[in-house]
Formats: sequence, structure tokens, C-alpha cells
Amino acid sequence: MSMPANAAVVTGASVTFCRRAFASPLTLSSGTITHITEACAEVHVAVGGREAIGHGSMYLSDLWAWPEPTLATAERDRILRTICQRIAADLADHVGGGPAHPLELGLHLHESCCERHATNLYGDLVPRGAEPTKLAVAMCVSPFDAAIHDAVGVALNRSAMDLYDDGAALPTADRWLAGSGALAIREMLGRPSDRRLPVWWIVGPGDVLPDALATPVGQWGVSRFKMKIMGRDARADAERTAAVYAAARQLGASDITISVDSNEANPDAESVADYLEALASKSREAFEALAYLEQPTGRDIQQHAFDWHTVGARKPVLLDEGLTSLGLLDEAKRQGWSGLAMKTCKGHSFVLVAAAWALGHDMVISLQDLTNPGRAAIHAALLAARLPTMNGVELNSRQFTPEANVDWLPQYGGLFEPRDGVHRLPAGRVVGLHVEAH
Repeated sequence: MSMPANAAVVTGASVTFCRRAFASPLTLSSGTITHITEACAEVHVAVGGREAIGHGSMYLSDLWAWPEPTLATAERDRILRTICQRIAADLADHVGGGPAHPLELGLHLHESCCERHATNLYGDLVPRGAEPTKLAVAMCVSPFDAAIHDAVGVALNRSAMDLYDDGAALPTADRWLAGSGALAIREMLGRPSDRRLPVWWIVGPGDVLPDALATPVGQWGVSRFKMKIMGRDARADAERTAAVYAAARQLGASDITISVDSNEANPDAESVADYLEALASKSREAFEALAYLEQPTGRDIQQHAFDWHTVGARKPVLLDEGLTSLGLLDEAKRQGWSGLAMKTCKGHSFVLVAAAWALGHDMVISLQDLTNPGRAAIHAALLAARLPTMNGVELNSRQFTPEANVDWLPQYGGLFEPRDGVHRLPAGRVVGLHVEAH
């Protein structure tokens, strides 16, 4: 029996690393990022009688995915790199060994590394009690998932987003999508591609206003701002939000949109409701500009379980770090989370299934990018061009690691050097997870 047209076999993989310096520090509630490692995966596949090579990359952001205080950042970085190398060495086994649709290969990879065989990847590397989080392992998996999809697209001379129109068998995805995985994903990705994506700018808690907004507003036309708030004092966070809105208005921005992210620093849902009430009292305009909130409380939503219905009735509250398993989707819906803040660092396959599930359950989705540059940013932009997200996508590498984008110019100049408040994907056919060069 011949394989279906889009069924692939993984025949080899490798990974390399590059250390990147941040042009300006990125402050989270868990600490400040000044340097980061980029993992670049290469995967070889066979599709029918064709062979192809695909690529994927991802920042290994230990401070975000694995904020383990007992291990230094350098040690966590070493462990994450080792996990990536072990995934590469055994990739064919992790994806199931046989031919399958790339989405199925990605889901098998996630399950193998993040669920069934996780300790095989790091058990000898860390002391008991300081193991990498499931989110950190998924981050290590993600460049390989992207590379698989890129390779299959290259082999078939098609976009990786267009592999769901031939009755593809997706038994693993079907478990979550009512037996119609290919149809649900095809419908989700079926809108016309939008290659113009709004620019977002991160505002850190220490950024001086209005100076910090002068260049993005004045030179790049930015009117969308993602704020990092501390989550410990509702009134102080509200005052800061109002100040950011006022500074943007002062500099000439219009149609201002704000999202806020405390990176899990809020103690409970009540504190988030207090923040919204304080913001509405402080500045009605700033409150109206607030589009959504990301993961205000602890990422373990079973341990930190709150009722979000009251908050969600005022502003959407999106689950981000807390979504580490498709098995948590029902619980997130029950708790009243409004939607999901998706990231490709959780895996291309995981994102597509989780997003399709959310949309099928009347939840909203956004797409964030983990400040990724180059290939990973292009991947996120191509995904955002097809997904019905509420924010387009955050592409923050222009702000924090612009030097990492240099090799992608000039073809992707419109993406990495935005103007008029817009990132522009280049014209041309999409093959795999990249745009063909003219």
C-alpha cells in the first residue's frame, strides 16, 4: 500500500545553537533576560519518493519556561541544550517510527518527550525536585516540530498550512477535535492569508515614559503595547497602565490597544478584578484600550484554580504558560478562561490542535512569539497570517534582538523593519514554513 501524499518518515535530525545578546533587557516578574540561546533544528524526511530537509528554530528561554531558582541560568541553559541534542538523536523514535501526517508526527513527538519519556531526556542532568517543567521540554521540542512541517512542505512544494485538504488521517488530533481534526484545522486556516500584521511594542516596568515610546510611536507608527506589570499592587499597575496610554496619546498614537501580562505574579482572580476596577476608575480611555490579559496567576491551573467568569465578563483573560497539555483544555474552559495565548514554542502541532479546540468551544486566541528572531519569527508570522487571532501576532525581535534578523534581510525587510505600525510578509509562494525567494 502506498503512503498518503502527505505522510512523512523522519530519516534524520540535528541541532545547533547560537548565543544572542539582547539590545535592551527584557524584565519579567521572574527576572531579567540579557542573553539567550537560539536552538536551530534540521530535520530530514521522506515523503513518498521525495526527500527533503526542513528547518526550525526557537529561543530556549529558561527564565520564562523554567524559572527554577535552585539552578543558575547558565546551568539551565546547558540542560536545555542537552535535551535538544537528545531529541535530535532519537527523533525518529519520538515521532513513532513510521509514516504519518506531519501534524501526527508533531503530536507524537510532544507526547513522547513531554509526557511518556520526559525523564529519559533529563533524569541524569538535574537533582530531584529541580526537573525542567513540561513547558521547558515542549520549548525544546518545538524547533523539531517546525522543521518537520517545513520539510514536508518542501517535499510537496506546498505551504505547511495547506496540508489538510485531502482527507488527511489525523487519529491523534481527532481525539480532541470530535473526530474531525483535518476538517477543523482546515476551516481554521481557511481564511485568505493576511500578510500585514500589526506591530506590538513591549513596555517594561522600568521603562521611562514617554521616552521609551518615542521611537516606536514616532518612527514605526506603533499603537499597540504589551505591558509587563508586576501583579502585586492593583492600584500601582492601574496607574502604570494609564500612564502608558497617556504617553502614547501624547506622542500622537491613535487607536491605541494594550494588553497586560504579569507573568503569573497576581495572587488570585480577585486581585485581577481589583486591577480592572482601579484602571476603570483611573482612566476610562485606558480601560477601553485594554484588549486582554495574559496568564495573571500561577501556571499550574489545577493547583492555582480560580473562577475567571467575573473577570472574563469585563476583559478577556487568556491562558498562556498554564496550557502545557491538551488534557487541560476542558479544565480551562470550566474555570472560565476566555481563551488561549498561543506560542509556537509549545510546538506547531500542539498550537494548531489547541487553537482549533478553543475556537470550537467559543474561546478566543492570540499569538505571542517569545521574542524569537529570524526563522522562528517568520514561522509565527505565517501562522498569524492564517489564524483568526485577536492580536495578529507579537514579533518582538526588532525590539530586543535585531541583530539576529540581519541574515534575513532584505527578503524579509518588511517583516523585520516595520513601518506605519505594520509588519509585512513578502510576496511570493509559501513553501513549508518560509516564503520562496524571488
